[in-house]
Amino acid sequence: MARRCSVTGKGTQFGNNVSHANNKSRRRFQPNLQETSMLSDALGAMVRLRLSTNAIRSIEHKGGLDSFLLDAKDALLSTDARRVKSRIARAVEKKQAAQATA
Repeated sequence: MARRCSVTGKGTQFGNNVSHANNKSRRRFQPNLQETSMLSDALGAMVRLRLSTNAIRSIEHKGGLDSFLLDAKDALLSTDARRVKSRIARAVEKKQAAQATA
């Protein structure tokens, strides 16, 4: 499994450990990924995603998973996130159609 956030695409970065003697050796900076369950209001269910803590904060700031994914561009999302986004979009359309006929 890749060390990459499903929503933001944040992944491993590379850099150097620099000693007091200025010796440089390569190192990796891993993103802080969490396997989280986020509530989707449109689906009425929990959705499990592997997100960075930065993405979790962004989702909460936007007002929830539904509004964040519906505003996000598909090119920036992983396949799992795009699949969830399409499920949410279909559920929203179905609810709007039901309200229009009622």
